Amino acid sequence: MDRHDDDAGVLIPGIDAPSTVACLRSLRPRGIRTIVGSESSTTPASRSTYCDEFVELPDPADDLSAYGDALLAVAERSDVRTIIPVREEDVYVLADRKAAFADVIDTNWPDFETLRRVQDRVELFAAADAADVAVPETALLDQWTDWDQETIVKPRYTVAAPAYLDPGADEIEIGSTEYQQPGTPPDLQTVVERRGHVPLVQERIPDSREFGFFALYDRGDPVATFQHCQRRGWEYCGGPSAYRESVYDPDLEAAGRALLDELEWHGLAMVEFLRDPVDEEYKLMEINPRFWSSLPFSVRAGADFPHYYWKQAIGEPVASDDTYEVGIGGHLLRGELSYLHSVATKEYPMVERPSLAGAVRDVATSLVSQPRFDYAVADDPMPFVRDGINLVEAYRESRSASESADDSSEADDRDPTDVPPQSTRSHGASPSQTSQGLDD
Repeated sequence: MDRHDDDAGVLIPGIDAPSTVACLRSLRPRGIRTIVGSESSTTPASRSTYCDEFVELPDPADDLSAYGDALLAVAERSDVRTIIPVREEDVYVLADRKAAFADVIDTNWPDFETLRRVQDRVELFAAADAADVAVPETALLDQWTDWDQETIVKPRYTVAAPAYLDPGADEIEIGSTEYQQPGTPPDLQTVVERRGHVPLVQERIPDSREFGFFALYDRGDPVATFQHCQRRGWEYCGGPSAYRESVYDPDLEAAGRALLDELEWHGLAMVEFLRDPVDEEYKLMEINPRFWSSLPFSVRAGADFPHYYWKQAIGEPVASDDTYEVGIGGHLLRGELSYLHSVATKEYPMVERPSLAGAVRDVATSLVSQPRFDYAVADDPMPFVRDGINLVEAYRESRSASESADDSSEADDRDPTDVPPQSTRSHGASPSQTSQGLDD
């Protein structure tokens, strides 16, 4: 590779989640040139003070192969040293074409066979079993028999991609995680036709708090780790993170490390757990093999993963002693708004709805006592402004769609304030359903 260290740069896909902006704010002040690539020029990262260049890329949800071609074309530039994955499609393409990318940039992500063991939840839970890490009772939909207990139905795969699905995967929406009412088994044929594959059924863990073990690994060895507990999601039943607090629990550390050690992991990982209130045991939900949406909070707590990632990618030693501040909190303001909206307007049959007054009081108290925000910072305000504009525009579009499609149940059920931080085409959960086992 012919790279010039004095103008070495990094390509970061621009998405609606704050992870892209967190990478810019970490790396650009250190003199690392930042390039944001996205299918949308309105991605908040493109408005950041710390964005040096914006390049247009195809939408991976429309054409994953074309997206991979475009990433490789940018990687071939002499001023690009590496690429940072921030969504499932990113790491899938990078791992699938790792040999081609390795010819032109530094590759700091797993090979495809290892990635498959994470993005295919059947293989992931098999790895967890081998590592003696607890998982909820899980089976493929056509093998599940006990429909009287509380269950969820979730995609087997975390991304709709050719290696996992039939040809034409780009056109398949594998769906999201859904609650299944006890005593009402779904119709197998209908579900398979809608999702394009046989999904998983899993026992429901009755606790909406999600625990994350975050790590950077170097060929099977941990380099840096971090933990947080999600106190509030986008919905009162859970969902992507609206408010979270940094924690340290040796049991959580042991479970996360055991699984990543079993996988001989390389690169980034968020290992997501729920804590079963019956046996007080951490149970695996999934692994997100790329940067997580709450990354700004990890950095603010003292775990500067974008910098760690960069140094590891270019072959420099990472000076991390695994210390970070425990007991502090951070917010995504859009998520807090969505949380309050869900408390005011929604009913989930398996989750007790908190009082609106109590919810408002909890949010307000934490905003005052823990004033750390994913987008809103004084020295780089425009991503927050752009994110707010995007939210308003999405609200208007959804209202327009609802008015013009009153006979469509999908349009009627959509909540205009619940604009997910990443595309739900291939992963995540519908706001009207659930979020057990969602990416952060």
